[in-house]
Amino acid sequence: MDDQTKNLILAFALSLAVIMGWFALFPPPEPDPSESVAQSELLPPPAGDAPAASAAETTATPLAQTVRVAIETPRLTGSIALTGGRFDDLQLRDYTETVDDDSDLVHLLNPVGGERHPYYALFGWSPRGALDYAQVPGPNTEWTQVGSNDLTPETPVSLRWDNGAGLIFTRVISVDEDFAFTIDQSVENTSDAAVSLDPYGILAQHSQPDDLQAFFISHEGLVSMADGSLTEDSYKNMTNYTVSEREGTPASQQSVAENGWIGFTSKYFMASLIGMPGQGFTAVSQHVPGADIYQASMRQATVTVQPGATSSVQSMLFTGAKEFATLSEYEDAEVERFTDAIDWGWFFFLTRPIFQVLNFIHGVIGNMGWSILVLTLFLKALLLPLAWKSYVSMARMKELQPEMAKLKERAGDDRQKLQQEMMTLYREKKVNPAAGCLPILLQIPIFFSLYKVIFVTIELRHAPWIWVFNDLSAPDPTSLYNLFGMLPWAAPEAGTIMATAFLGILPLLFGTTMWFQMRLNPAPADPMQAMIFNWMPWVFMFVMGGFASGLLIYWIGNNIITFTQQYLIMSTHGARPDVFGNIKASVKRKKGDKSG
Repeated sequence: MDDQTKNLILAFALSLAVIMGWFALFPPPEPDPSESVAQSELLPPPAGDAPAASAAETTATPLAQTVRVAIETPRLTGSIALTGGRFDDLQLRDYTETVDDDSDLVHLLNPVGGERHPYYALFGWSPRGALDYAQVPGPNTEWTQVGSNDLTPETPVSLRWDNGAGLIFTRVISVDEDFAFTIDQSVENTSDAAVSLDPYGILAQHSQPDDLQAFFISHEGLVSMADGSLTEDSYKNMTNYTVSEREGTPASQQSVAENGWIGFTSKYFMASLIGMPGQGFTAVSQHVPGADIYQASMRQATVTVQPGATSSVQSMLFTGAKEFATLSEYEDAEVERFTDAIDWGWFFFLTRPIFQVLNFIHGVIGNMGWSILVLTLFLKALLLPLAWKSYVSMARMKELQPEMAKLKERAGDDRQKLQQEMMTLYREKKVNPAAGCLPILLQIPIFFSLYKVIFVTIELRHAPWIWVFNDLSAPDPTSLYNLFGMLPWAAPEAGTIMATAFLGILPLLFGTTMWFQMRLNPAPADPMQAMIFNWMPWVFMFVMGGFASGLLIYWIGNNIITFTQQYLIMSTHGARPDVFGNIKASVKRKKGDKSG
């Protein structure tokens, strides 16, 4: 291996170590549990010439007691509160908080005044003209259910409210087999004057989520799509919006001509308001400062209802897991770019296809751990032509070592002369000294893309492999502290000093395979480079100890395959690596340095 290649490897390795060390030493800040909501003022989205809403008219009061309509679908369970017609109690049947057998289901939506983070969706009408907020349904309207059935995919639910002044509001709610509700809002005008109203939907969160990770590699916060344009914004940025037409309320508005959606996303789950295909709306995101409420709203086109007439509008509400297959189905049903709710990152052109290949392999094998290893083999096979050229070049460079030594002896301290003669030698022998760099450079975006896939896709969440490895998105659950899973207590929590001191099986395998891989080549002549090469595997071993198990599985497999490829390819070209000789030389050098 020439000095240029060694320097490139060193630069890559040290850069990677710095990034991983930063993750380990500076984890995302924990949310402040002392934060509380002083009040619960909820504002309908700004609506042109609509009158300003007072706090009394828009207060979403806590729901200690209210009549509820049960939601029972194959994938959702919960209820809708008839007070306000709120979607504020929703759990996901297929997902639990932890991998423990007695773990609670994931609670996506929660009522105001409960033990969990208040997060809910509601729908209503903003008045225009002579109407006021008392004449339209709002957050605290007491709806009446028409009939007594539960909400299931087979049985929609109808709600009704009569304002006593000639307007009868009806809401028909239906749900599919996955995570989407369809809300059909209608208003019947029995008065003798035309009325105009703005239908809207609101997603509201009181303060930031309790489990907000604030980790830059995964977006959590506002996400919206407007006619093919994706927008992501953090909760922090929402507090810095400029004041909207509703004085004192920071807001951001975006017009949607035909297709769009807006909502809040966490790493794995999302709630989103979706416009019907071909029907425009205004997407509004805002933060209510006094109450510390974050809102994502959908304001639909103004509806004018003539006397004796009835008008209706439809919209959708998605509340569920960001499963690629499920989002793809909604995308096929004209929910534009819905799969982009998954944060594919800057390397989306690699991240997305890598995930799709991994997901396909998982569909065949049925085990995500083995699928990662098969994906590793696939990626290495894909890069084999480049790797072949690289290792052949390294073998030919090794053959030139005697002639290179003679050139260095003749040139002495004249580095310019040495470089010129070396380039002449490379041309005569048809050797490209940079050929070994390309596979290393290609590994960088592939590594980070796979890291992104493992970190953000819900298909890896709680995905088991073998033995005690029951969550490939979490760190290695084994540790020397519990004799690698044989003793009946848990390993130290990732990121702690104990976890660093008592490593698990996967970090140890990673460090060992990396060490053997680096022994394929003699240690650099430069003492500093030699020291870095000797210590690098063990430093990486400790740094990566707290990373996801799935990522370590990939890297261990990558090390083993790379070692095998390089050994075999170089051997076929007469430059069989002397692994054990390099190990002995490395040990002797350490002893010599120590004694010296």
